[in-house]
Amino acid sequence: MPERSVVRRFGIPVTNPVQTVIDLATELKPMRLERAVNQADVHDLVDPETLRRSLNSYVGMPGVKTLRTMLDRHTFQLSDSLEILFRPLARAAALPPPQSKHWVLGYEVDFWFPDLGLVVETDGLRYHRTPAQQARMVKRDQKHTSHGYRVLRFTHWQIAYAPTEVTEVLRQIRRHLS
Repeated sequence: MPERSVVRRFGIPVTNPVQTVIDLATELKPMRLERAVNQADVHDLVDPETLRRSLNSYVGMPGVKTLRTMLDRHTFQLSDSLEILFRPLARAAALPPPQSKHWVLGYEVDFWFPDLGLVVETDGLRYHRTPAQQARMVKRDQKHTSHGYRVLRFTHWQIAYAPTEVTEVLRQIRRHLS
């Protein structure tokens, strides 16, 4: 293992975050690899742009090509795991492809369906647990609603454990907005 790929944690040699993600790229399916990149970003281990730049130092290693393809600016969209799970539900409801991590009226939203005027937020506890976070969420929803947009929120539990219900809600909203 190249010296640049190893760091010490509590005196124990371990691979650095970039090398770890490269190694994961040789084993994981695309959705799970995207989740790994997301988690590395959430935990401030390595962000996607730094990861992309770092790959130049690892050219030829197994996993680099797979990871570079996923990180391609035209195909990779940083998402929380809930958002990854949401995409197939939106397709099953026959919604048009959404814009992910898009800015609408000064706020970044998880999913934006411009042709429907629909904002969809997927809420996990990491970003929606404190009173301040909840207040910002309510203010954002109020601004979008006051401009005529429909806002839907789905919880972690709904997306992970009741996907059929989520898909049905999306089908119903599609009928009303189409």
